[in-house]
Amino acid sequence: MKKTSVYLDDSDVERLSRLAAAEGRSQAEVIRSALAAYETAQTTPRDFALDGTWEGDGSSVADVPEEELLAGFGA
Repeated sequence: MKKTSVYLDDSDVERLSRLAAAEGRSQAEVIRSALAAYETAQTTPRDFALDGTWEGDGSSVADVPEEELLAGFGA
């Protein structure tokens, strides 16, 4: 493990101190956890909206007649 310095403004110093005290961990542990969480968030695939779009019977909501889609709407 290597030591490094991080420059923080006063509000970030207070926030880091408060988080470390609340969790009973060192400030270094809180920073390492934050870096790990940030890295995970950055490497999570962002194509989730397309996940599974190739599955199913090939039908589309665009194939459903408008009357069927609106049936019971506003009743």
